[in-house]
Amino acid sequence: MPIYAYRCGACGAECEQFVRGDDAPPVCPDCGSADLQRLLSRLARPGKTGKMIEGARRQAAKEGHFSNYAKSERPKTR
Repeated sequence: MPIYAYRCGACGAECEQFVRGDDAPPVCPDCGSADLQRLLSRLARPGKTGKMIEGARRQAAKEGHFSNYAKSERPKTR
């Protein structure tokens, strides 16, 4: 399910929400208005995604969790 960023036309607040294609349009969590404009997101540059994944994996290993590793990559535990 994609995450979309929105800006409220009534109060100017920005928020991110999960939205399915068949869901009703979201409302502003601050004021309840349905006047939301979807914001454009920046795309990751090609070739940079691998470096981001490596960085996240290093940080996870330092913290002692391996939630972003595939099962085949996780250390074997008994």
